[in-house]
Amino acid sequence: MTSPSPIRWGILGTGFIAGLQTQDLNENGFTVQAVGSRSLESSKAFAGQYGVTTAHGSYEALVADPDVDVIYIATPHPFHHANALMALNAGKHVLVEKAFTMNAHQAQEIVALAEAKGLVALEAMWTRFLPHMIRIRELIQEGAIGEVRKVVASHNQSLPKDPAHRLNDPALGGGALLDLGIYPISFAFDILGTPAAIRASTSMTATGVDRQTAAILDYPGGQQALVDCELDAASANRAMVIGTEGWIDIEHTWYNPVPFTVHAVDGSVIERYDQPVNSRGMQYQAAELERLVRAGSTAGTILPPSESVAIMAAMDEIRRQIGLRYDSDAVLEGNDND
Repeated sequence: MTSPSPIRWGILGTGFIAGLQTQDLNENGFTVQAVGSRSLESSKAFAGQYGVTTAHGSYEALVADPDVDVIYIATPHPFHHANALMALNAGKHVLVEKAFTMNAHQAQEIVALAEAKGLVALEAMWTRFLPHMIRIRELIQEGAIGEVRKVVASHNQSLPKDPAHRLNDPALGGGALLDLGIYPISFAFDILGTPAAIRASTSMTATGVDRQTAAILDYPGGQQALVDCELDAASANRAMVIGTEGWIDIEHTWYNPVPFTVHAVDGSVIERYDQPVNSRGMQYQAAELERLVRAGSTAGTILPPSESVAIMAAMDEIRRQIGLRYDSDAVLEGNDND
């Protein structure tokens, strides 16, 4: 038997997260063929650092490269939508950094185009694909903690305070919610699904983005998810899934490949999970994308495109409640006035 031809990756963007993903691809046997940047100098530097064969001086040249099959989109949030549409229109599958887009409307446009073209559009929520999360879903399905009643998850970091930094700049999709809150919100969706109602509260920065945001997600069966995020103060960043027969305690930092413990209601340990992974763990989302491509499928079960759209819709509702507005919302407001 002959092994299948390698799926060739192109990296769109040369920032910090692009480097992390590329390193994990390299260390785990994936084929990184090309990189593209708005600056040829930056692209060449990235290619030299990570051993990438081809360096392109524009995103357009990268997506047009016939030797590239998949584009990993690692630009700031406001550019995901345009970058993904460009890559899909060039016939490339896409792995799009989270948050998937700025809003649900943009997310739906990406998903619809991918489906129409028979291409994969996968959100790069790497936590979903880690081994400890797979085991947690198995335990819940097996009834190890009874009926799930509550999800609690935090993501708080002490990040750069410079008002000009992208995290503090509304024009670049700054704020705690899109960068940090996406993790606990996606986790709530993973365990409990789409909420019926959301209640949110925030504290804003002087630059007009959310400094800290907390939300309660309510579900039809009475379940709740309590999620919070903050960009100027750190915490233990743990998570719990609480059920009628016990709870799962995921250690610091829960969205990384870390141990977790399953407790019975009396506090005794049912299971202790501690499985180290190679590299940072971002290779698992790449493996899922390649699996979908080889299967000829555009949607998996761990994070289907429709759920990425629903997550963005939930974040839209949180932003509406807390008054966090971005330039990309103006297009939607314009449509509403037609």
